[in-house]
Amino acid sequence: MAFEGLTEKLTSVFSKLRKKGHLNQADVKEAMREIRLALLEADVSYKVIKDFIKTVTDRAIGEDVLESLTPAQMIIKIVNEELTALMGGQAARLTISPNPPTIIMMVGLQGAGKTTNAAKLAAFIRGKNGRRPLLVACDVYRPAAIKQLEVVGSQLDIPVFQEGQIDPVQIAKDAVAHAKKHGNDIVFLDTAGRLHVDEALMNELRNIKDAVNPHEILLIVDAMIGQDAVTAASAFDEALDITGVMLTKLDGDTRGGAALSIKATTGKPIKFIGVGEKLDAIEVFHPERMARRILGMGDVLSLIEKAQETLDEKKAEELEKKIRKNRFTLQDFYDQIQETKKMGPVGDIIGKLPGLSGKIDDSQLDNHVFDKTEAIILSMTKKEREDVTLLNASRKRRIANGSGTKVTDINALLKQFQMMQTLTKQMSRGKMPKGLRGLLSGGDFDPSAMSGMGKDGFGIGSHSAGRQRKSNKRKKKKR
Repeated sequence: MAFEGLTEKLTSVFSKLRKKGHLNQADVKEAMREIRLALLEADVSYKVIKDFIKTVTDRAIGEDVLESLTPAQMIIKIVNEELTALMGGQAARLTISPNPPTIIMMVGLQGAGKTTNAAKLAAFIRGKNGRRPLLVACDVYRPAAIKQLEVVGSQLDIPVFQEGQIDPVQIAKDAVAHAKKHGNDIVFLDTAGRLHVDEALMNELRNIKDAVNPHEILLIVDAMIGQDAVTAASAFDEALDITGVMLTKLDGDTRGGAALSIKATTGKPIKFIGVGEKLDAIEVFHPERMARRILGMGDVLSLIEKAQETLDEKKAEELEKKIRKNRFTLQDFYDQIQETKKMGPVGDIIGKLPGLSGKIDDSQLDNHVFDKTEAIILSMTKKEREDVTLLNASRKRRIANGSGTKVTDINALLKQFQMMQTLTKQMSRGKMPKGLRGLLSGGDFDPSAMSGMGKDGFGIGSHSAGRQRKSNKRKKKKR
């Protein structure tokens, strides 16, 4: 998960500040020293760190902060605001020409993912804005580059323009003329890259730029190369005056230094981020949301947007009706697992929930976390999924044999399901559990609600279910 190490260290720093209550300048300077070390370990540019720490310190040692009732919260607010400003302040939009086609030139070093991400971005913009994109193969040097673009274009049902291995400048001009003739209102030029910045590469890119006057020049940068990404961004910006950056492989970069350094170093915004290998794993870069994620505050807005894009609205309405009638079954539970998996890796979803970043072991949140649960449910008959009271000892043994699990695993799943039924019953009566109530009102999510999420793949485990039963027994005795 991106920024995992930085989030953990910053959370620790702020936890210490909260415990002190009243703060003095020495406390602030000690906290800033720890933040500086955390940013250095995250591979953020030294100059960027130096300026950031000075700005935060100057604001944090003011009397209105140190003498406030909650100085620690004021400092967290300042760090959040300055991190947001460091990454650009607000989301930067693509320039769309009023006279189509809009021409977007994709540039970058070899291996950064230009070809795949040109297709990803084309599909993303088509889905968001209803555009008719055209992919153009201007990389005539790398073996199979044209074929690769045609393959991803075919997978996403986006047309590809190519003229073989002729002059890329001519290809770009012909592609723009083709787009005008065939009604393609946005053109993506997939240009050549090199293993390093050289004059021959830059001259070719300048010639393409001069020939078609692109409205956007997006630099594709691999986040995992750290400060080399910032160096490459500076070189391309100096040569081409890029308009923005797309940071790829951010999901695999636990440090995140490039994301924090590029805007401050080049002055050019990060416009998009790649968050996975799938062809829909692309997001608009929102500095304020990313700052909140870095500070462990979550990113509920992005999570909601992702849910709206991927989840089946009809199924959601059917589930809502069942919850209102208190008819939530194991089949519904299985269906919800399938819908959740559409939203991406479990670790990425958890990382966007307030209060959970850095608190749950990422190694336990892989894409196979639900496999055991799915295997058990699929080994049941339709009647058993609809009515768990049918599951006696012999049926459980049959299901265990069919799913390659143990009877204890089935019991753990049933205990979790019992808790979920209790939860849905409360929601059907208009009652909101405390942990979720905090989340939806903008506060912190209660991490204890996720205490059982681990390698067993059962979410809330038997220990939580046991506590729930004991609580129910105590309530009955009071009555």
